[in-house]
Amino acid sequence: MRKTDNNRIARACGATIVHRTSELTEKDIGTGCGLFEVQKIGDEYFTWIVDCEAPKACTILLRGASKDVLNEIERNLGDAMNVVRTIYQDPRVVPGGGAAEMTLAHKLIEGSKSQEPMIAGAYRAAGTALEVIPRTLLENCGADIIRVLTQLRAKHAGGSNPTWGVDGEKGVLADMAELGVWEPLLVKQQTIKTAVEAASMLLRIDEIVSGTHKKQPKGRAMASQPDPEATH
Repeated sequence: MRKTDNNRIARACGATIVHRTSELTEKDIGTGCGLFEVQKIGDEYFTWIVDCEAPKACTILLRGASKDVLNEIERNLGDAMNVVRTIYQDPRVVPGGGAAEMTLAHKLIEGSKSQEPMIAGAYRAAGTALEVIPRTLLENCGADIIRVLTQLRAKHAGGSNPTWGVDGEKGVLADMAELGVWEPLLVKQQTIKTAVEAASMLLRIDEIVSGTHKKQPKGRAMASQPDPEATH
């Protein structure tokens, strides 16, 4: 048997794996299994260990019409399991459908008005970049991108509709709280952090930020210019 399967069986039955039969003791025997049976599914036989007293392992059997379909089902299951795992770690959630991104975009663009001109551009650029998420959702569902995105921007302008986003099935605005579309906060935070780090890395590599020269003080700049009378 595979080592992974062996470990799962030991956990389900309450057994302890030993390396030699001579080392086997009574307490190592797993007696927690309620039923052991063999079933045929399709053209293959599968062994089932069910009705355990304290099961600490399980197996999910996936079936599909083709290998590609099966791979897609496995990927979707993995995503769903990771979502559940993330919610267990941190139960906080934010509205989906681009609602959280549009709220952040509105706050950043509003905040740019109170910043210095040199920093205000970065605020506006970050807010515009976050609007890509609801725009992409509208593209995927074939909606009128400019019209619906303008409506969504107006919804968030007052600050009283932070849960309004894009209904990915109908291509219209909807309240994500009523639809029940939520995303884990940890995933959203990590996504934004990764995007900012990637943008910062690209700017450093292209020497757009690190290669710019600092402005010299006016006194130093005037002192460096030659005096036309002194040259005569």
